[in-house]
Amino acid sequence: MRLSSSFRYAIYATFAILVLTGAGWLVADWQKDISSDEIWQQSIAYLLMVHGGAAMAVLLLLGALIPVHLLRSWRSRKNRISGSAMAIFNAILIATAFGLYYLGSETLRPWISWIHIAAGFSLAMLFPLHIYWGRRKLP
Repeated sequence: MRLSSSFRYAIYATFAILVLTGAGWLVADWQKDISSDEIWQQSIAYLLMVHGGAAMAVLLLLGALIPVHLLRSWRSRKNRISGSAMAIFNAILIATAFGLYYLGSETLRPWISWIHIAAGFSLAMLFPLHIYWGRRKLP
Protein backbone atom coordinates (compact mmCIF):
# COMPACT_ATOMS: atom_id res chain seq x y z
CA MET A 1 0.00 0.00 0.00
CA ARG A 2 2.11 2.83 -1.29
CA LEU A 3 1.47 6.25 0.22
CA SER A 4 1.52 9.55 -1.65
CA SER A 5 5.03 10.97 -1.73
CA SER A 6 4.21 14.07 0.36
CA PHE A 7 2.56 11.97 3.08
CA ARG A 8 5.40 9.44 2.99
CA TYR A 9 8.08 12.14 3.28
CA ALA A 10 6.22 13.82 6.14
CA ILE A 11 6.25 10.52 8.02
CA TYR A 12 9.93 9.91 7.25
CA ALA A 13 10.90 13.43 8.33
CA THR A 14 8.99 13.43 11.60
CA PHE A 15 10.21 9.96 12.56
CA ALA A 16 13.78 11.05 11.74
CA ILE A 17 13.37 14.10 13.97
CA LEU A 18 12.06 11.88 16.77
CA VAL A 19 14.98 9.45 16.48
CA LEU A 20 17.59 12.21 16.29
CA THR A 21 16.17 14.22 19.18
CA GLY A 22 15.69 11.06 21.24
CA ALA A 23 19.28 9.96 20.65
CA GLY A 24 20.50 13.52 21.28
CA TRP A 25 18.59 13.63 24.55
CA LEU A 26 20.14 10.32 25.61
CA VAL A 27 23.67 11.62 24.93
CA ALA A 28 22.98 14.94 26.66
CA ASP A 29 21.46 13.15 29.66
CA TRP A 30 24.58 10.99 30.03
CA GLN A 31 26.82 14.04 29.65
CA LYS A 32 25.02 16.10 32.29
CA ASP A 33 25.96 13.45 34.86
CA ILE A 34 29.63 13.53 33.81
CA SER A 35 30.10 17.24 33.13
CA SER A 36 28.98 20.22 35.17
CA ASP A 37 28.55 22.38 32.06
CA GLU A 38 25.16 24.11 31.82
CA ILE A 39 25.07 23.44 28.05
CA TRP A 40 23.89 19.87 28.62
CA GLN A 41 20.88 20.95 30.70
CA GLN A 42 19.95 23.52 28.06
CA SER A 43 20.39 20.93 25.31
CA ILE A 44 18.12 18.51 27.15
CA ALA A 45 15.39 21.13 27.44
CA TYR A 46 15.54 22.11 23.75
CA LEU A 47 15.73 18.51 22.57
CA LEU A 48 12.68 17.58 24.65
CA MET A 49 10.71 20.52 23.23
CA VAL A 50 11.48 19.51 19.66
CA HIS A 51 10.89 15.83 20.47
CA GLY A 52 7.49 16.61 22.01
CA GLY A 53 6.47 18.78 19.06
CA ALA A 54 7.50 16.09 16.57
CA ALA A 55 5.61 13.51 18.65
CA MET A 56 2.44 15.57 18.31
CA ALA A 57 2.94 15.72 14.55
CA VAL A 58 3.50 11.96 14.43
CA LEU A 59 0.27 11.39 16.34
CA LEU A 60 -1.58 13.28 13.62
CA LEU A 61 0.22 11.37 10.89
CA LEU A 62 -0.43 8.01 12.57
CA GLY A 63 -4.12 8.88 12.83
CA ALA A 64 -4.19 9.61 9.11
CA LEU A 65 -2.14 6.49 8.37
CA ILE A 66 -4.66 4.10 9.94
CA PRO A 67 -7.41 4.30 7.29
CA VAL A 68 -5.21 4.84 4.23
CA HIS A 69 -2.45 2.36 4.99
CA LEU A 70 -2.91 0.15 8.03
CA LEU A 71 -6.50 -0.98 7.46
CA ARG A 72 -6.07 -1.42 3.71
CA SER A 73 -2.87 -3.42 4.14
CA TRP A 74 -4.44 -5.58 6.83
CA ARG A 75 -7.43 -6.39 4.61
CA SER A 76 -5.17 -7.26 1.68
CA ARG A 77 -2.99 -9.42 3.99
CA LYS A 78 0.21 -7.53 3.19
CA ASN A 79 3.14 -7.03 5.56
CA ARG A 80 1.04 -7.98 8.59
CA ILE A 81 3.85 -9.09 10.91
CA SER A 82 6.06 -6.03 10.61
CA GLY A 83 3.01 -3.76 10.39
CA SER A 84 1.65 -5.22 13.63
CA ALA A 85 5.04 -4.76 15.28
CA MET A 86 5.10 -1.14 14.08
CA ALA A 87 1.64 -0.55 15.57
CA ILE A 88 2.61 -2.20 18.86
CA PHE A 89 5.83 -0.20 19.22
CA ASN A 90 3.97 3.02 18.41
CA ALA A 91 1.33 2.18 21.03
CA ILE A 92 4.06 1.49 23.61
CA LEU A 93 5.72 4.80 22.76
CA ILE A 94 2.45 6.70 23.11
CA ALA A 95 1.64 5.04 26.45
CA THR A 96 5.12 5.53 27.90
CA ALA A 97 5.27 9.14 26.67
CA PHE A 98 2.01 9.75 28.51
CA GLY A 99 3.50 8.13 31.61
CA LEU A 100 6.69 10.17 31.41
CA TYR A 101 4.77 13.40 31.02
CA TYR A 102 1.95 12.87 33.50
CA LEU A 103 3.11 10.38 36.13
CA GLY A 104 5.12 11.85 38.97
CA SER A 105 6.22 8.57 40.50
CA GLU A 106 9.98 8.54 41.00
CA THR A 107 9.81 4.76 41.33
CA LEU A 108 8.11 4.15 37.98
CA ARG A 109 9.73 6.95 35.98
CA PRO A 110 13.11 5.24 35.34
CA TRP A 111 11.35 2.05 34.20
CA ILE A 112 8.99 3.93 31.92
CA SER A 113 11.92 5.90 30.52
CA TRP A 114 13.92 2.79 29.62
CA ILE A 115 10.88 1.12 28.07
CA HIS A 116 10.31 4.29 26.00
CA ILE A 117 13.95 4.39 24.89
CA ALA A 118 14.00 0.67 23.99
CA ALA A 119 10.72 0.89 22.08
CA GLY A 120 11.88 4.02 20.26
CA PHE A 121 15.13 2.53 19.06
CA SER A 122 13.42 -0.77 18.23
CA LEU A 123 10.92 1.12 16.09
CA ALA A 124 13.77 3.03 14.45
CA MET A 125 15.38 -0.27 13.44
CA LEU A 126 12.10 -1.85 12.32
CA PHE A 127 10.91 1.16 10.28
CA PRO A 128 13.28 0.71 7.30
CA LEU A 129 12.73 -3.06 7.35
CA HIS A 130 8.97 -2.58 7.22
CA ILE A 131 9.39 -0.30 4.21
CA TYR A 132 11.78 -2.72 2.50
CA TRP A 133 9.56 -5.76 3.08
CA GLY A 134 6.50 -3.84 1.90
CA ARG A 135 8.16 -2.69 -1.29
CA ARG A 136 9.70 -6.07 -1.98
CA LYS A 137 6.26 -7.65 -2.19
CA LEU A 138 4.93 -5.09 -4.67
CA PRO A 139 4.80 -6.22 -8.31
